[in-house]
Amino acid sequence: MLRNGLEPWHLLIVAIVFLVLFGSKKLPDMARSLGKSARILKSEAAAMKSDGGPAAERASGGGPAAPAPAATQPSGSAPAGDRDRDRDRDR
Repeated sequence: MLRNGLEPWHLLIVAIVFLVLFGSKKLPDMARSLGKSARILKSEAAAMKSDGGPAAERASGGGPAAPAPAATQPSGSAPAGDRDRDRDRDR
């Protein structure tokens, strides 16, 4: 029944379906972002291999990770308390 899994005309049909679904403008952007993601994944995997991975870090007593940076507010926005107070005052 399934002699050959994917024949060339199967791939052509899949390509046409993608083109119809996503449009010709979105496909290059999607391919570019997929390539960037694959590159990042590959570099992170190589870094984990060279570092010995997370298991080696726990065994060597790498200690706790550095604390996350404090959250900053975008410029021009008021702190949450000020916004609430302003909203209550406007009522």
